[in-house]
Amino acid sequence: MYHRWSDITFIHWRYPPDLVRRLVPGCLTVETYDGAAWVGLTPFRMDGVRLTGTPTLPVLSTFPETNVRTYVRDDRGRSGIWFLSLDAGRLAAALGGRAGYWLPYFWSDMSVRSDGAHTRYRCSRLWPRRGEAWCDADVTAGLPVEREERDGIASFLTARFLLFTRVAGRLAAAPVEHPPWPLRRAELTDLDQSLLQAAGLPAPSGRPLVHASPGVPVRVGMWRW
Repeated sequence: MYHRWSDITFIHWRYPPDLVRRLVPGCLTVETYDGAAWVGLTPFRMDGVRLTGTPTLPVLSTFPETNVRTYVRDDRGRSGIWFLSLDAGRLAAALGGRAGYWLPYFWSDMSVRSDGAHTRYRCSRLWPRRGEAWCDADVTAGLPVEREERDGIASFLTARFLLFTRVAGRLAAAPVEHPPWPLRRAELTDLDQSLLQAAGLPAPSGRPLVHASPGVPVRVGMWRW
């Protein structure tokens, strides 16, 4: 698949590794930074979604998405993302993500609205369990991320080029290609969410680490065992 992840915000909280461990397949190791596992709430907009050799269809190729994710390593030493949930603003995208990549997609009523440095995200789950979870977030982007942070925690959280999934009970991985994120520090001015709790985690506590980006073009390859 080819597309662009636009108006994206990375909202991350620290969690005890043992707590996250129970939500990840036993064949994967939870990666830590500064002694903690990290769980990300990542709202954004998918633009220009298309398959190889096909044109974009305006009605289907643009929609909001919100992911709940953590960071793992397989027994070959490859680092990547494990998705706890993915909410998409189009039913076709949710069904396609489940059928094509065996990922835990949900269909939600969603919107992304940007006004300068401020972005407002809205998400309310519709299917398969209507009303189970939601996420309303307001974010204001600030100064660019400094090199020291970009080479440290920001890189750990955002420079991920592999996604893991389980296909027919077996671990599979798909490559994710994109240029470096143009990151800015950001402030979470309002948040009302239950996506993390619906994914099996306790409600997050403490101040999150927040980064924002206007986005990058992305290519996701097909999974392989």
